[in-house]
Amino acid sequence: MPFVKSKSIRTTVQRSLAYILNPEKTDDLVLTSSLNCLTEPEGAYYNMKMVYERFSGKSFDEPIPKSGKGRVKAIHYIQSFDPKDNISPELAHRIGKAFALKVFGKDSQVVIATHVDKEHIHTHFIVNTYGVDGHKFNDNKETLRKIREESDRVCLAFGIKPIESKLGVSQNIDYNEWEHKRRGSSWKEKIRREIDRLVGWVKNVDELLAELEHLGYTIKRGKYISVKAPDQQRAVRIKTLGENYTVEQLASRILWRDVGAGLSNPCEKSALRDKYSETIGSV
Repeated sequence: MPFVKSKSIRTTVQRSLAYILNPEKTDDLVLTSSLNCLTEPEGAYYNMKMVYERFSGKSFDEPIPKSGKGRVKAIHYIQSFDPKDNISPELAHRIGKAFALKVFGKDSQVVIATHVDKEHIHTHFIVNTYGVDGHKFNDNKETLRKIREESDRVCLAFGIKPIESKLGVSQNIDYNEWEHKRRGSSWKEKIRREIDRLVGWVKNVDELLAELEHLGYTIKRGKYISVKAPDQQRAVRIKTLGENYTVEQLASRILWRDVGAGLSNPCEKSALRDKYSETIGSV
């Protein structure tokens, strides 16, 4: 599961954009995308500048004052994956696009770039503090906490599991269950693995349950949903499989699995992007 950190940008926005959009770090810009702005440093800078000045009434190039920290023009987030996740650059970037849409919203201006120049794959996000709808986005300890939670939820949709506790035991299972889970020998672990596989392509929770029944599992619906594997003696409630297997979390994992496909990529031709570039150029 990745770790997310943030840094406020009060100046040098264009320099930050140029850094994350370095072709040598992003597989020749294949691993870059954007939302409501162009996917190249100068164009993205002017797109963000126009929106920021329109809604803030201040200059995007305003220097840092002699006293005080100055206004935040953009926020730089980094989503870093553990090498143990064994994640591909393409999947990391796909996760990054889904994460950006879910956290910042469809009206935000954000540039996304996945870097592969280090041992750990990581994705950079530079977000304008003002969206195209005029909404202002603030970064603080509370928003960062929520963003990290959303990052975990999005990653679960792609099968990236949460980090286990320092003792190696998940927060919602006892030691015996964890030991069976580690060995892959418990009924619960077999059900988890089957659900994880199905979450990758089913459309909703009802279809997931139907597919389990088709595979020979017994499903009991009601206030609580229970599942029993073939040859298993007793059914178990799916919520006892762990916090990532409640009905709500399963629905969230399915929902955010394919989000982000609509974000722009500079290596793909787009009539809409060409028209947008023409309009911005004339402005």
